[in-house]
Amino acid sequence: MKIADTSDLWWKNAVVYCVDVDKYLDDDGDGTGDLAGLSRRLPYLADLGVTCLWLMPFYSTPGLDNGYDVSDYYGVDGRVGTHGDVVELIRTAEDRGIRVIVDLVMNHTSDRHPWFLDARSSRDSRYRDFYVWRDEIPEDPRETQFPGEEDGVWEWDERTEQYYLHSFYSHQPDLNAENPDVQRELAKVMGFWLQLGVSGFRVDAVPSFVSSPERREPQRDHDVLRALRRFAQRRSSDAMLVGEVNVPHDEQAAYFGEDGDGELHMQFDFPSNQALYLALARHDPEPLRASLRSRPEISTISQWANFVRNHDELTLDQLTDDERAEVFAAFAPEESMQVFGRGIRRRLPPMLGGDPRWVRMVYSLMFSLPGTPVLLYGEEIGLGENLDIPERDAVRVPMQWQADGGFSTAPASQHPLPAPDGPYAPAHVNIEDQLMDPDALFPFIRDLARTYRQSPEIGWGDLEILDVTAPSVLAHGARTDDNRFVALHSFAAEPVQFTLSVGDEPAGTELLCLASGERWQPGADGRVEMELDGYGTRRMRVCRPGDGRLR
Repeated sequence: MKIADTSDLWWKNAVVYCVDVDKYLDDDGDGTGDLAGLSRRLPYLADLGVTCLWLMPFYSTPGLDNGYDVSDYYGVDGRVGTHGDVVELIRTAEDRGIRVIVDLVMNHTSDRHPWFLDARSSRDSRYRDFYVWRDEIPEDPRETQFPGEEDGVWEWDERTEQYYLHSFYSHQPDLNAENPDVQRELAKVMGFWLQLGVSGFRVDAVPSFVSSPERREPQRDHDVLRALRRFAQRRSSDAMLVGEVNVPHDEQAAYFGEDGDGELHMQFDFPSNQALYLALARHDPEPLRASLRSRPEISTISQWANFVRNHDELTLDQLTDDERAEVFAAFAPEESMQVFGRGIRRRLPPMLGGDPRWVRMVYSLMFSLPGTPVLLYGEEIGLGENLDIPERDAVRVPMQWQADGGFSTAPASQHPLPAPDGPYAPAHVNIEDQLMDPDALFPFIRDLARTYRQSPEIGWGDLEILDVTAPSVLAHGARTDDNRFVALHSFAAEPVQFTLSVGDEPAGTELLCLASGERWQPGADGRVEMELDGYGTRRMRVCRPGDGRLR
């Protein structure tokens, strides 16, 4: 693959950082994080190497599902600021070379949204068909996204005496996406935020929005996604849509679109994320290796988004029951650590017992896999969770800036959620201390972001799985016509020696370690002897004679 030279594909080698605004930094001292506080921390994010800021929902909301219960797509939750604060954040971020994308919640609204309030007022409401209604529950209803929390996906409405569909909570009625009026409204929402300066959208719960045989034809829904992408790019040629599409790889291919008729620009690689945790539990990279090999081929104008943790539960729904049990046993042995029967409500460092070698290996891997890395706020310092907080909110704790927390000057009782305690309390994990410590996790993540940005082949290149004699080592590369990157990651706790095969390269080719500056020269057969410490890593550039590449 030859690297294209176009700013319209800026997201191909971006470093994305996900922020829950009301948990990040409180600027006005009322106990809730806000847009002004986030703007104050843009220099910090620029120093970290962030080039794209993803804002979780900050819209007007009753606040029953972390903002994903939207009551006004055009509004700003008064607790976090105003439209003026949004514009100032976007402008200031642009000055720092950081783009801003926002969540687009297309699957459902809050039951307090004016559309739904009107829709449930009468069967003759002009908004009635904005939602999905039935006289009877279908014989083969879909399963709820929240088993144990919701009994099903159909809720009885007393006033109009029909059931409405809700894939998620009962207070989040599903939109009827096949309705052209709904499509036009969603396009207007996108156009509004693009006009204010955002660079794209993280599209929430895409499979719930499309491919629902009970209520519509799947192809029609893919047509809706294509139409929304075309609309976004008419308004802004470099607008990007990244989708939350938690389905197997062979099904994900359709959401990229076919024959250049694109739908989503990027998709989160959920299959590989789940395979990663199975590999970590087994200390064997084979599940991840197999998942990476199963990635469908994608075009130059498409991309994978790689992540370690997101703001929801760590879902394991694509693993078999036995595989899921393995991961639970390794990383969530107590029932309180699990949620919905399919996921884990913990952050990575506590799951790995706080072993800094293991934690760093995982993040090194994320920044070296072909695709675009996505960080959840706090991952750069090893933020923990608070299991006393119910459900998925356990991982959505406030950011820890200083030893006393530093999130807000208001009493802790006024904060959105309590901080972790024990070894992950602010006194032990905070940004101020790590900024002054060259051996902390923060400078390590910052260096990963820097080398990622200096290695365009990771974002643009084709994946290659390399032969290595140690089963515990994952050896992979990313290759373009001009450049080649090679990475090694050991899933074993003990040191390991092995032979790596890089294949056919010109005589005099060297492997340059981007961290240490060490060099290795493969033999005529393309093989080189190496060793790694326990959970060791190596990220290398392939330097051919005369190519002029610097570190």
